[in-house]
Amino acid sequence: MGNEKIVNIKRISMTYHTLDGETEALRELSFDVEKGEIIAIVGPSGCGKSTILSIIAGLIEPSSGEVLIDGERVSLANKRVGYMFQADHLFQWRTILENVLIGLEIQNNVTEESIARIEKLLDTYGLGDFKGHYPNQLSGGMRQRVALIRTLAIEPNLLLLDEPFSALDYQSRLAVSDDISKIIRSEKKTAVMVTHDIAEAISMADRVVVLSNRPAIIKSIYNIKLSCGDGEKTPLKCREAPEFRHYFNKIWKELDVYVK
Repeated sequence: MGNEKIVNIKRISMTYHTLDGETEALRELSFDVEKGEIIAIVGPSGCGKSTILSIIAGLIEPSSGEVLIDGERVSLANKRVGYMFQADHLFQWRTILENVLIGLEIQNNVTEESIARIEKLLDTYGLGDFKGHYPNQLSGGMRQRVALIRTLAIEPNLLLLDEPFSALDYQSRLAVSDDISKIIRSEKKTAVMVTHDIAEAISMADRVVVLSNRPAIIKSIYNIKLSCGDGEKTPLKCREAPEFRHYFNKIWKELDVYVK
């Protein structure tokens, strides 16, 4: 990671207008995301975590403030951002390879070179033998890997992950968080992830942004430094680090204030 900023979030606020009146969701949030960094956003349920991702992606406009990606203001959904949702949204009637190619088809950018690049990604991350399979033939964890590779296929500068493991059981979550983290790190991607799982946030992210209850403000930003031992740093190994409990307790106490 260098100090190059890929994302600049500058004092974004969001107010929803409904028949019942106004609901203030976000209030003047500001933070940056550096190249090659994984940022996790945690906060109480309903505090607007997913709204932040939608604003970064250009799917909705903030009421005030702005988001810059690579120095350019975000106004509409753009090709520099890849979005991975809670559900994998794989089409059951398309093979795994056909599912991964969807983004490129929409961009009218399917070439022999892009197909070869995607097949290499599938091979590298243990899905090469399943290119001709259909989604219902794969486990939940494998489907999430397919969903991430589909997101990577369009070669985005920034990945947005919205509760990407929430549909999986606990054992699968641990394994898949390891897989997804490895892919993001190996492909040298920058990512912003929303999760309600504090342990997941600490073990996967370089920094954790803690939000308050609605209207959400930034309560704290933690720089996560864990002694994960020798060899490859993985979320599972990081959960065993001596500093892990310290971060967990501090963030838990901050969030617990809003639950009561």
